[in-house]
Amino acid sequence: VHLVESGGGLVQPGGSLRLACVGSGFSFDSYGMFWYRQSPGKKREELGWINPTGRAHTLYVDSVKDRFTISRDNAKNTVFLQMNELKPEDTARYYCNIDSTPLRDYWGQGTQVTVSS
Repeated sequence: VHLVESGGGLVQPGGSLRLACVGSGFSFDSYGMFWYRQSPGKKREELGWINPTGRAHTLYVDSVKDRFTISRDNAKNTVFLQMNELKPEDTARYYCNIDSTPLRDYWGQGTQVTVSS
């Protein structure tokens, strides 16, 4: 099982980024997927979830609900996190995770997002 996140970078406040997470080694289209983020000195924060088909998705964190969107492309084994109107407090390392008790121990290296002018 492998998860590889990408798409992070340095962006100015108000900018946008689209993160991607490619999964392999498991039946990607059979599992829901989570996005998390972690800032230095803070606990990993669960941002949101998308179901296996992509037809249902939700964001748990109030501060991102109006700015972030989760989607997926099962043909490419990829889940996305579209982030708009980025703020300095969005600075963190972003991770995806599999919605499965046996598989939740697998993590990728994450992708760093830094929002700064």
